[in-house]
Amino acid sequence: MNVARKVLVVGGGIGGLCTAIALRRKHIAVDLVELQSDWTVYGVGIIQQGNVLREMSRLGLLEAYLDAAYAFEDVAIYTAEGQQLVRIPGQRLAGPQYPANVGISRRALHKVLSETVIELGAQVRLGLSVESLEQDEAGVEVVFTDASRGRYDLVVGADGLYSKVRSLLFGDKYQPRFTGQSVWRYNFPRPAHLDHLATYQGAMGNAGLVPLSEDLMYMFVTSHEPDKPWMETDQLAAQMRLRLQGFGNPIAQLCEQIVDNDQVVYKPLEAVFVDEPWYRGRVVIIGDAAHATTPHLGQGAGMAIEDALVLSEALTGEGSVEEQLQHFMTRRFERCKFISESSLLAGEREIARDYTFDRASLVRRMLEVTAQPI
Repeated sequence: MNVARKVLVVGGGIGGLCTAIALRRKHIAVDLVELQSDWTVYGVGIIQQGNVLREMSRLGLLEAYLDAAYAFEDVAIYTAEGQQLVRIPGQRLAGPQYPANVGISRRALHKVLSETVIELGAQVRLGLSVESLEQDEAGVEVVFTDASRGRYDLVVGADGLYSKVRSLLFGDKYQPRFTGQSVWRYNFPRPAHLDHLATYQGAMGNAGLVPLSEDLMYMFVTSHEPDKPWMETDQLAAQMRLRLQGFGNPIAQLCEQIVDNDQVVYKPLEAVFVDEPWYRGRVVIIGDAAHATTPHLGQGAGMAIEDALVLSEALTGEGSVEEQLQHFMTRRFERCKFISESSLLAGEREIARDYTFDRASLVRRMLEVTAQPI
């Protein structure tokens, strides 16, 4: 019998949804609360690599997920002028019949995950979060932000970078820190020849093109923003174009098409890593709540998805809740720390304009690590 028979998942993003799905597959009752009343996500894309496809298969989602995504094999690194430096083949970790990587719009991914959560019978409440937690040896008493209450065998905080659950466990010990960079994103029609992840090394940051579907791709560019500036909405397109100066084609050709301020997604890059066990008693944090990092290696969501699978396996294994959560930490801590530190390193080398930095070797090392079983 599962020690945790009823679980509260706080947060309806990628990590929280995958946790709810994984637990329901194990026949554990799940309540999920999400602070947003309008359960939507912003409309750019996300890169997901072979380890994510492998875990999507284990979640029973691979076919629906691939139907909503664009499959590709390789990652290529180019100079700012468009000269190819290296092309790195992906790894087909989900099986030889499946692709190595995908690009998928966040909206499409959210649709697959949220619909599956509902189909599997998780109880979802929107516009709601946790106000307070009180634990005893047998469970957790939860007071929600609408003053309602619930009792659970376990609480999972998957509530992101500014996690309320993390603050309830650790106080203000772990606060997100600005890394000195921001990322800008914009959608474009996809030309037929853009059939891989293409990244371009510029003087001020890196840009990239990511295929999302047969007719859609997105561009991203990182920029050094030491003062963490607030960007006025009516200036976003012009400011993104400014950060793309110095790139040749194809980035330069696309740059002038960035004209719609409302379509620019601008995000200062912040990070946090909880450098001790991510749980206290019967409350655990996962994903960005525990180890938010930058997108330089494209593994932030992947680590959250892996967290979800490993947690579900730990909670249906042998031992007490304490022993199960210790086992979860053993399987997750070093792997997530490697991704966090490596992603931050890539950003730091961009800020320093370190032209000797071997990004390709770091990407290869990341692929080696994430190919390993969890």
